[in-house]
Amino acid sequence: MSAYERNTATSAKTSRLVPRIDPLRRIDGVLLTAVLALTGIGFVAIYSAKLVALSTQGLPTTLYLNRQLIAFVIALLVLVLAVYVDYRNIRTATPVLYAGAVLLLIVTLTPLGTEINGSQRWILLLGVQLQPAEFAKIAVLLALAAVFHEAKGQPRLVHIAAGLLLTAIPALLVFRQPDLGTSLVFFWLFAVIAVVAGVRLRALVTLGVGAVASIVAAVQFGVIQSYQISRLTAFLNLDDPSIAQNAAFQTRQSLIAIGSGQFAGRGLFQGTQTSLSYVPENHTDFIFTVIGEEFGFVGSTLVLGLFFVIVWRGLRIALHAKDMFGTVVAAGIVAMLTLQMFVNIGMTVGIMPVTGLPLPLLSYGGTSLITWFAMIGLLLNIHMRRF
Repeated sequence: MSAYERNTATSAKTSRLVPRIDPLRRIDGVLLTAVLALTGIGFVAIYSAKLVALSTQGLPTTLYLNRQLIAFVIALLVLVLAVYVDYRNIRTATPVLYAGAVLLLIVTLTPLGTEINGSQRWILLLGVQLQPAEFAKIAVLLALAAVFHEAKGQPRLVHIAAGLLLTAIPALLVFRQPDLGTSLVFFWLFAVIAVVAGVRLRALVTLGVGAVASIVAAVQFGVIQSYQISRLTAFLNLDDPSIAQNAAFQTRQSLIAIGSGQFAGRGLFQGTQTSLSYVPENHTDFIFTVIGEEFGFVGSTLVLGLFFVIVWRGLRIALHAKDMFGTVVAAGIVAMLTLQMFVNIGMTVGIMPVTGLPLPLLSYGGTSLITWFAMIGLLLNIHMRRF
């Protein structure tokens, strides 16, 4: 028997002796439990936020809740798919996913897009309203991960330029909707991934200086409109009575709602700010005010704790990923979650500007929920296949 035959026979015998472990048995139960718990809290908060308003209009009080539950079922199917397909195979489909996301963003800006409250951020597809900017977050994340994966820990100028271009295209399309908050998420994602992928400090400083110069130029030449600047700076002037009816109004009402919750909250469905809809968009961007008013400090701390668990598990997955692609994807998901959580909750307590970013997993919105479940599925996928 030749040496090759002996080695082959030995390997076959060893593979029979050592049982193969199904990747599904390595699923991160802690991460999944935290995600489902936050989603469940979101269901309760959405129902409470619209209960009185829908009842007054003579509409079913479960209208928004039912829509969110339908999105939840779809989101679960997407999560299962994201877990089942090996994430390394998903990398090969990245160009198609990215091109599809950009195409949807372009369609959104055409007459086929739907305008609501002066913003054209949605498209109607088969009777379902979708927000392509949410899908674009995954597409950009995967595209950046694929680019920096090829760099093998030593990104050069070509990788940085390619990543910046892949980020800028959807970011500018989203900015045209207009949606300043989400466009900033894309650039934040690029910055974090650049650091994780090993871009040198000198290049990072150059990118930072360029970003600051671009923002200054955009303000000077009117690319960023005055009302957008007003929304970004209103939280700094909450005591100015001259701005009582504009951007600062939401923040004032939000502070009243959260402050009235005190330690244990007013009780489920008992929040006056919530039931009377004093806080605008309290089922979407300002969902945290419902939690703060009706569940108080205790409920708010629970929500923050669950977010902390997701961030902790996500960072752990990034550190133990078996390749650069997995590391970058996991780190990017954590980066987006952390930014949106901090900005959204921060604007409800008056320490951040009102940007329109939803609170992941809690805010009403089917597209957002499906997108975040897809990203959680990717985290679970990377964790399961780290060996």
